[in-house]
Amino acid sequence: MATSAKTSKDSKLKSVSNSQAKPTVEEMKKLFRDMLLIRRFEEKSGQLYGMGLIGGFCHLYIGQEAVVTGIQSMQEPQDTVITAYRDHGHMLACNMDPKGVMAELTGRRGGYSRGKGGSMHMFSKEANFFGGHGIVGASSSLGTGLAFAHKYKGDNGVAVAYMGDGSSNQGQFYEAMNMAALWKLPVLYIIENNKYGMGTSISRHAAGDLYRRGEAYGIPGEQVDGMDVLAVQAAARQALDHIRSGNGPYLLEMMTYRYRGHSMSDPGKYRSKEEVEKFKTESDPIERIRKLLEVEGVTEDDLKPIEKEIKDIVNEAAQFAQESPEPDVAELWTDVLVEVKD
Repeated sequence: MATSAKTSKDSKLKSVSNSQAKPTVEEMKKLFRDMLLIRRFEEKSGQLYGMGLIGGFCHLYIGQEAVVTGIQSMQEPQDTVITAYRDHGHMLACNMDPKGVMAELTGRRGGYSRGKGGSMHMFSKEANFFGGHGIVGASSSLGTGLAFAHKYKGDNGVAVAYMGDGSSNQGQFYEAMNMAALWKLPVLYIIENNKYGMGTSISRHAAGDLYRRGEAYGIPGEQVDGMDVLAVQAAARQALDHIRSGNGPYLLEMMTYRYRGHSMSDPGKYRSKEEVEKFKTESDPIERIRKLLEVEGVTEDDLKPIEKEIKDIVNEAAQFAQESPEPDVAELWTDVLVEVKD
């Protein structure tokens, strides 16, 4: 197993050909379904935001679906997940109920945080999803804490901590990596490099290759084509095997792209329409897996039942969210204090 990724910017990203085991047609159809659920859910979220049914900040994951789908497909049930505020896709990948996620987005009582967390701050202990977090870089340090818990309990679990390329510049990320390497904590750091820290290009806010940021601590890193779900799977399999073998943390830089603005309030004028369209037409993760399925003899008619299922799930989630009542005013005083008895 390699201990580091490429040593040159000219090196090719990890691709499907590097996979250790080609997935079956049914497994690829599952990946297609899971990515399509995230895509359609996020599109519906954008619609509800435009209707004024979702308030506050709202960051969509459209375009980046292959990252969390590929990684989650390689995880074990005891693993934990934590991420930043672009978090809806991560929740769905953790098998959280779309109805509960959408209800939380709309601030309703049926949401995962009973309508009090909104888009950026919901979680599910039952799903081992420890939240989206609005503080930039917080997921790296909190994820390291989750890894410490896994090691303390000896459950062979791995904490998967997602962050954006902008988050990787935060000082707490380096403090966390130092601690994780020192204690060989089971944590997989995922940098979702969508090329922009809010509206600032990666070339203007980050020096060097992000996958090499753990080298000072002996943490192996790899740069992966995050628009290719099979490449993501292959990299995740290698990284998780490395960590579960007791070798400590691993870092994966996923080269991906978001089609929408940083948030719903972002017009995205810092990039051209041609740039966005190029990614949509040449690198879309859902269309790439669709083409691979076509090669295996899967037709459009074969995929239509999946597309209908996803459409129904998303519409049901939107309806549930709109019909769920708003939280009672008394909820302002709940979940703010926990009394611990000796």
